[in-house]
Amino acid sequence: MKVIFFHRKNIKGNFSIEALFQQIRENLPGDIASRVVEMNWQSKGIVRRLFCGMQTLFSQGEINHITGDIHFVSLFLPGRNTILTLHDIGFLENRKGLSAYLLKWFWVQWPVRHCAVITTISETSKNEIVKYVPEAGSKIQVIYNPISDLFIASPHKFNPTNPIILLIGTKPNKNIERQLQAVSEIPCVLYILGKLTPHQRQLIDRYQIKFKVFTNLSTEEVAGLYKECDIVSFVSTLEGFGLPIVEANAVGRVVVTGNVSSMPEVAGGSAHLVNPFEVDSIRAGIRKVMEDGAYRDQLIAKGYENARRFNARLLAGEYASLYRKIKDRNNPPHTS
Repeated sequence: MKVIFFHRKNIKGNFSIEALFQQIRENLPGDIASRVVEMNWQSKGIVRRLFCGMQTLFSQGEINHITGDIHFVSLFLPGRNTILTLHDIGFLENRKGLSAYLLKWFWVQWPVRHCAVITTISETSKNEIVKYVPEAGSKIQVIYNPISDLFIASPHKFNPTNPIILLIGTKPNKNIERQLQAVSEIPCVLYILGKLTPHQRQLIDRYQIKFKVFTNLSTEEVAGLYKECDIVSFVSTLEGFGLPIVEANAVGRVVVTGNVSSMPEVAGGSAHLVNPFEVDSIRAGIRKVMEDGAYRDQLIAKGYENARRFNARLLAGEYASLYRKIKDRNNPPHTS
């Protein structure tokens, strides 16, 4: 069986989807061959998107898998053997007018109705999709994101008096501003992965927080940050999945995360949950894992167990079963 993976055009610093599906391809069973088709054009403007659609049309295979972002190209493929992965639909948040209508129709409603199967990365994301396309619930399958083999157990002596706290991401949903305020009264060093805005830098200066910023790191270098830190604070306000929770689990670092969206589902009891909209709740959560060693060790032990759910070989097997199911559906056995 031949599966074609359709990827958006590669842009520097924007490769998370591609890295995830590289792991899936590397762990597919031997009877499934695969090929990647990367778009020649960035998804901007009508003309370039039409070119992307035509490229897709002339590159199709036995099974077509659109891996995310360029959802609209599914409309150029036969729905019966096309899979679309919708990671989340947070891009519809705060959109209004014609822009919101076009995004909703061409990136969600029409592609979801057209494709044979929709995969998504959490039950939370599935529920969000169903809000926009209620009749599609039966064709949506949840398959979690895999974790890289680079994230492995790395025992570490916890520093309870001046811990290194790792913050991942600086976009609005990552809730950096509240987390900065929360740690302003806690002796610590922040490791921040992502480019800071001028406002975020002003807050760091105001609160006199010790910090280091890291950008454009390889996956191996990111894994190194987890190994150096004591706590991973991933207190987002919205997440389609939340892979840093699992990455921290696998390395053996205690996690503080939000009690909303997909984060409790992904954590599976392996993290301390806080209200991401309340600074006092975030601060109390960080202090809890700093001061209660037994509780911290319990969460770390649960984290190792939780990380097993996101093994790339296991999840590649789920995709392989899905590909075979679609092939069999389209090629029923002949009866005499």
